[in-house]
Amino acid sequence: LCPMAAPGKVAAFRLPPLPTIGEIIRLFRLKALKQLSQNFLLDLRLTDKIVKQAGELKNAHVCEVGPGPGGITRSILSAGVEQLLLIEKDARFIPGLQMLSEAAPGKVHIVHGDILTYKMEKAFPKHLKKNWEDEPPNIHIIGNLPFSVSTPLIIKWLENVSKRDGPFIYGRTQMTLTFQKEVGERLTANPGSKQRSRLSIMAQHLCTVENCFVIPGQAFVPKPEVDVAVVHFTPLVQPKIQQPFELVEKVVQSVFQFRRKYCFRGIETLFPENGRLKRTEQLMMTANVDPTLRPFQLSMSQFRNLCNAYRKMCDDDPSLFVFNYREELRQKKMTRSLLESTGQPEQTEEENQP
Repeated sequence: LCPMAAPGKVAAFRLPPLPTIGEIIRLFRLKALKQLSQNFLLDLRLTDKIVKQAGELKNAHVCEVGPGPGGITRSILSAGVEQLLLIEKDARFIPGLQMLSEAAPGKVHIVHGDILTYKMEKAFPKHLKKNWEDEPPNIHIIGNLPFSVSTPLIIKWLENVSKRDGPFIYGRTQMTLTFQKEVGERLTANPGSKQRSRLSIMAQHLCTVENCFVIPGQAFVPKPEVDVAVVHFTPLVQPKIQQPFELVEKVVQSVFQFRRKYCFRGIETLFPENGRLKRTEQLMMTANVDPTLRPFQLSMSQFRNLCNAYRKMCDDDPSLFVFNYREELRQKKMTRSLLESTGQPEQTEEENQP
C-alpha cells in the first residue's frame, strides 16, 4: 500500500518493484552490439547522478535518447517528471521499455525510431514554449549516446540551436548527454588547450557547455576502451558569433584543417587558388588575427572576427561561399591524371597538398 501523502503535499512518484537492469538484460537476452557502439550502464547510483546534472526535473517533460535497457529511464521517472518520451532505434529494447511504461501509467511514450531523423518540433506540448530570451523551458534532453552517434548528433542539435528549430523551437531547451571522455574535453576546451577543436568553437559559441563528471569505463557493460564524460548544454540567449551556422562551420572547419600548422594555412583553403594568397592576407588583416597563431590558440573573439570578415568578402563575391577546396584538389588530380595518360606536360601551378 502507498503511504498517504501529508496534507497539502503531492506524494512523490515511486516506481513499483521491478526486475533489475541486469535481470532485464538476461530476461530479454539483450547483448550490446559492437557495431552500434552500445554500452549499458547498470549502476543506478550513476544513472541517478547523470539525471541530477539535468537540474530540477519535477513535472518536467523529458526526451531520453537511446534508453537501451532503461537504467537512466528509471532515474528520470524517479525524479518525478510529468512526461517522458523515449526514442529507441534498436527494437530489441522495446519490450523492456514497455515494462517500464506499464509501471508508470500515462507518463511514458515510446518511439521506435532514429533520433537523427525524428522530428523533435512536435515532441512536446505547445504550451511549454518559451521566448528565446526567457528562462529555458521545462523540457530536457537526456541520453547515454552510442559513441558512433554522439558527434554527428550534437552537431545537428547545435545547428538546431543556431536556427532555433528542432527541439529548440520551444526555447533554450537544455541537454545532458554522454560522450567519450576525449570528446567531452574537446567540447569544453579553452583557447591554448591541445583539445581545442572545431567542436569546442561550434558548441561554445552557441551554448554554455559544462563537463559535469567522468564515468570510468568499467562502470559499463561491456567495458568500453575509454572513459565517459557527462556534458550539460544550455543554449545562450545571444550566440558569440552572429553569423549563419553554415558560415561559422565552414570557417572553423577550414581553420582546424591543419591544426598543427599556422592558422593562415587553414584560412587559405577558403579561397580558390587564383588570388588565394592575397585574399588570405586581406581576411587576416581585416580580422586582426596573427597568421602565425596555431588554430587551438585562437580565442572566440578572433573566430568571430574571422567569420565577420569572411561574411563581408562573401557578400562582395557570392561565389566564394560555394567554393570547395577539396573539390578543387580533386579536379586538379583528375586533370593531372588525364595529362599523364595523354603524355602532355602539366601546366598548372604547384598545389599545396594538405
